[in-house]
Amino acid sequence: MSSSSLQIRLETDGDGQALSRLAADAFGPGRFARTAYRVRQGIAPVAALCLAALLDDRLVGGIRFTAIRIGEEAGAALLGPLLVDPTVKGKGYGRALVEEGLARTRAEGFGLVLLVGDMPYYGRFGFTPVPFGQITLPGPVDPARLLALELIPGALARATGPVKGYAG
Repeated sequence: MSSSSLQIRLETDGDGQALSRLAADAFGPGRFARTAYRVRQGIAPVAALCLAALLDDRLVGGIRFTAIRIGEEAGAALLGPLLVDPTVKGKGYGRALVEEGLARTRAEGFGLVLLVGDMPYYGRFGFTPVPFGQITLPGPVDPARLLALELIPGALARATGPVKGYAG
């Protein structure tokens, strides 16, 4: 990855259309039925954690985090979506977005990050599977794909129950 040409910055209003196209390409029309989308539906993501990646001034990716409650416990964030233009996949831009996003999430004071994703990809960032049945989402999820990263020690142990998005 040539980091000199990749810029990560806060998402702007002008990025919305390009990010929507990337989401449609990555997840198709079925994305609206996904469980993680249900958590985010109607809830604005945390503006300070909505990032866009530009390669030579062309938007090639983005990442968002939504504030969530797990049971009665606030202070967690749901990572997603992570989007990377298919023409530049495999060059480390997704990794750069995740690393920057997690650093900012930690700086914003969140104690836990939750996501539905692939362990082989997200494990490199420290994500681990959530113990079966500890956290539930409003729809079906493969338990092996429900992953968490503690930003504050003990945050995962305190997180039990259903997930619900909220305006953070």
